[in-house]
Amino acid sequence: MHAVRIVLLAVAAAVLYGIAHDLVTAHLCVEYFTIGHPRVIDSERPVDLALVWGVLATWWMGVIAGLLLAWAALQGPAPKRTAGSLVKPVLVCLGIMAAGALVAGVLGRIAASNGWVALVSPLAERVPAEKHVAYLGNLWAHLASYWIGGLAMLGLALRVRRARRSVQEPVSR
Repeated sequence: MHAVRIVLLAVAAAVLYGIAHDLVTAHLCVEYFTIGHPRVIDSERPVDLALVWGVLATWWMGVIAGLLLAWAALQGPAPKRTAGSLVKPVLVCLGIMAAGALVAGVLGRIAASNGWVALVSPLAERVPAEKHVAYLGNLWAHLASYWIGGLAMLGLALRVRRARRSVQEPVSR
């Protein structure tokens, strides 16, 4: 049951982060969702898109992170970790992801504004020219969230595993 709770914690964290992230990016550039993604709902409202894509694009990452964390927290004889003991470290990971996404989004917008990066065909023709900068900012923010989130959760799992091993009782002779 501890493993299920840890996986559910990770899925909930990923989905809530995804929705919050998409609420911001959908308001910045709705075309990122309506043109750059398959149409899964018949709406162009940023809130609707954020709610749907916030779940669709993140639940699976939460499952992977949760399984990795559950393994790190429960496998072997070392003292086990509970889902409750992982809430704060998971929130720290989400904060790191959000900061990284913000920085990457700003850098993407700067790079696009200066012509250092550009949308290419077929997106360049489908996305209105005045939205290219915003689209690229969103793209960079989303990519950063995935990469930083994946690395942060891997780092957290390794840290949890290492910490559990360091408090393992010594074997008696």
